[in-house]
Amino acid sequence: MYGNGIDAYKQANVITADPKRLILMCYEGAISSLKTAREKYISKEYEAKAGALQKAQSIIGELMQALDFEKGGKIAENLNSLYNYMLRRITEGDVKRDVKAFDEVILMLEELESAWKEIGAKPCVAKSVDVEGAVMQSAVTI
Repeated sequence: MYGNGIDAYKQANVITADPKRLILMCYEGAISSLKTAREKYISKEYEAKAGALQKAQSIIGELMQALDFEKGGKIAENLNSLYNYMLRRITEGDVKRDVKAFDEVILMLEELESAWKEIGAKPCVAKSVDVEGAVMQSAVTI
């Protein structure tokens, strides 16, 4: 009954968010999904674990697609490499049944999230680097 209202609220929240907030929402979603996957693996709920891992991988994939290599240069390249590494670690962790791989990716995402929160809290000092443009070329959906 309330599902449609909640979904509409989430969609409106994404549509009206600024690019920095969208990035934070992606990090939050990926972190939450990986934590859920970890919990579901431990409780042997493998189907739910698979769904949570797919969601995390999808979000990281969206972050990769949103990178603007023209504006972002080396920053975008480094983020792309990091996101690729995260996707590999998630897959390896799943195949090898190693939840430590999930923890590793969660830690990386939390560090990126913290950095973006810091960027959002203060004005960008370096005028030659468009950090927001380096990462966002289009709206990201969760």
